[in-house]
Formats: sequence, C-alpha cells, structure tokens
Amino acid sequence: MQPIAISEIPHEIKKCIGTIHSIRFPKQGCTSDVAIIKGEKTTFALKRTKDHLYNTWLNKEISVLHCLSGKTDLPIPKIKVFKCDKDQSWALIEYLEGLTVREALSKEKNKETREEIIFVFGRTLSRIHSTLCPAELKYKTPWIDEMLLKAAYNFTHYEVDGSEAILNKIQSQKPKGIKQTLIHGDFTIDNVLVHNGTLSGVIDWSGGAYGDPRYDVALAIRPKPNVFENSDREIFFEGYGKRIINQEEYNYFADGLYEFF
Repeated sequence: MQPIAISEIPHEIKKCIGTIHSIRFPKQGCTSDVAIIKGEKTTFALKRTKDHLYNTWLNKEISVLHCLSGKTDLPIPKIKVFKCDKDQSWALIEYLEGLTVREALSKEKNKETREEIIFVFGRTLSRIHSTLCPAELKYKTPWIDEMLLKAAYNFTHYEVDGSEAILNKIQSQKPKGIKQTLIHGDFTIDNVLVHNGTLSGVIDWSGGAYGDPRYDVALAIRPKPNVFENSDREIFFEGYGKRIINQEEYNYFADGLYEFF
C-alpha cells in the first residue's frame, strides 16, 4: 500500500509540481511519509506528517531551512510549498540527488572508497559546526536545558525509548559545558547524502539549533551494522578535524538524551 495517494496531495502542491510523471516511496522512518515525485520540469521530495508531535517536527524543520537558506552555504534543500492544518502537514522540497551515507556504505565494497565516504561524513559535520548560526535559531536559555525540558515533556506525553531512570540520570549528570555552535540535531548516516563520492546534501533539519556539537557527533558515530563498529570512528574524526567527545559524553547523548527524541 502506498503511504501517499496522489488524490491526497493538496491542490497548492499539485499546482507547483504540474503533471506527475512518476512517484516512488523510499524507505523511511516512522515520523513521516515521503514520496519522490517527478513532475513536468523537475523532481521533488514530498513529506507528509500526521501525528501532532511529528507535525511539530516538520514545522520546525521548515523554519530551520528558511533560516539557513540564503544565510549559509550549506547544501540544504529549498522549500517549495509548505501547508499545515490541525491534522497534518505537507512540505514540498527540492530533491537532492544521491544516496544516504548508510545506503552508500552498504553497497560499497572498495575499502578506500568506503573510508572516503566516512571521511566526508565527518568533514560535513565539521562544516556545519563551523557555520555561523543564524540568530533566529538561538535559544534564550542553554540548549541542553531546553532539551532536558523537552525530554521530560516527551516522556510524559509520548511513547519514547527512554525510561524514568534514564531521565533522572541525564537531568542530574549534565556534562561539562562546551562552546555552542550551529548543530543539525539528528546528524545520522540516514540524513547525509553523497553522489559520485562527494557530498550532495544534508536533510531532515528539525533539530537544527544553536546547541552542543557533541550531540551531533554522538549520533553520527553510533554503531550500526557494518558501520562504526571498528576503525570507522577514527576516520570520521580525521574528517571532522579533531575529537571533541569522550566516552562518558558519548553515553550521555547517544544512550541518554537521544532516547527521548
């Protein structure tokens, strides 16, 4: 069953696309339905969310992309149409050519090429963290405090992986502060695209903020099947340019705070 029927797509979005020549549905997580649509002149990515929490995330992503567009040189998709109501949200965005880092690594057998992809993955995150953060993305209070408040809210109101014990631990054992930077907020091997061996885009910016760069690093290097299980972390940090996180901090962010998002 297709997650999005053409008949469901709002008129404003169909008008922008024009005649739909093809539509396909890439593998996607549970937060949104995604379609790749080939229109009259170009190809688009269409995202649709239904749940209140996921609608909020998509709204935030659109806001972040608007803030970054024109103010940075980061390889992010352009927003074409955004429509939301009380039940669901729709975003038609520019389609960026390429495979996710996860897909590229799963298909790549050449050791050197594989290492280059991981190196580029690390270098891309360094580029984000080195980019001047727009003022609109800065919280009035420290990012970690905002995230802990959201973690507690999500634990109470939504189904999350984190437990009360983990919540109490991250609330009472915050890591020592570090200089905040622009962060992606969900920098994983599923949200960075590569094409012909080079970076082609960074997607899914709902967590974009002026925050703790160690959070991005922790999510980036989490072990996955055949990825970041051995020397991959060293190659990643070569690309990033330095190591900014220790094991205790990694555990706090990857196995603690992230459990509530």
